[in-house]
Amino acid sequence: MKIGFGSDHAGIELKLQLMEHLKAKGHEVVDYGNYDPDDRNDDYPVPGRKVAEAIRAGEVDKGVLVCGTGVGISLAANKVPGIRACVCSEPFTAQLSVRHNNANVLAMGARVVGRELAKMIADNFFEAEFEGERHARRVGMIEQVEKDYCK
Repeated sequence: MKIGFGSDHAGIELKLQLMEHLKAKGHEVVDYGNYDPDDRNDDYPVPGRKVAEAIRAGEVDKGVLVCGTGVGISLAANKVPGIRACVCSEPFTAQLSVRHNNANVLAMGARVVGRELAKMIADNFFEAEFEGERHARRVGMIEQVEKDYCK
């Protein structure tokens, strides 16, 4: 799987660790920034949008976003049509976000989860498969809300 990564300054270290972890598991990774942990003027909506747009354009299959809490960067990504970014702080939610919600972006907070927990969360997210059936109907309802407002 080809995975796009993005972070703000607070998430760079964890982003890089997760990139290495997922590369070791056979995934291809693409880094959409940011790159300077000392740049306090980097804005998390920028990499959130870049990764979301890369998924929408078919450049990558899924994404991982990291900021201080995971919330801000996920909010930016979720504004791009077709993106379902979920903030996860433990493995069970990561797994169900894919199985039930067909999530295509995993967001995490570098100030919330540690390195080893983040790896477990990512493993659960990327090993899960969308179950479809009743969940597909619900995802379709989410997509309809998006269509209703993106006219």
